[in-house]
Amino acid sequence: MKAVEKEAGTGYFKITMNAPEVYKELATVTVKNKSDVTGYGALYWQYFEDLDKIKVDDDLPLSVKKKLFKKVMTDSGEKLDEITAQDPLKIGDLITVRLIIKTNADMDFVHLKDMRASGFEPVDVISKYKWQDGLGYYQSTKDIATHFFFDQMNKGTYVFEYDVRANNAGHFSNGITQIECMYAPEFSSHSEGMRVKIEK
Repeated sequence: MKAVEKEAGTGYFKITMNAPEVYKELATVTVKNKSDVTGYGALYWQYFEDLDKIKVDDDLPLSVKKKLFKKVMTDSGEKLDEITAQDPLKIGDLITVRLIIKTNADMDFVHLKDMRASGFEPVDVISKYKWQDGLGYYQSTKDIATHFFFDQMNKGTYVFEYDVRANNAGHFSNGITQIECMYAPEFSSHSEGMRVKIEK
């Protein structure tokens, strides 16, 4: 590795390694401070993966899970049937997205980004403040995701839902749902990815 230039005055430096330079043994890192002065730093390993192959990350203080349900009308009323990657949908089907958030501490300023398949069209496109399951939030619908902004989220489990409609045929990645405490990004999590199939 080539010599690293440090910023004058602060001693700040940054090292970036590209894919050919990275190998498995680099996953173990030891940091030694040879000075009497406290130092601060960060290390992260970034890589790319297909969205529908991402595994759930929920063994943390803040976690989110996402489930999709098809709304079906029966003689006894509306019913929700859970959708899996093997269950084909039809154009026009109404889908309920259920988000389950768990936090083991009170948190402020939490952002949740729920990506959706390009074959889904949101039913509610007006950005506005809402209240659901004891949780107040601002909901904003964008092209590839619906965003939820929570000023305050107390310790507990929250379940809330919104609807989308199947509007294009094909095989789609439904993306993932990401949640993060905006001023303490170490509190973050994401759901697993999945695929959906929509038939004509």
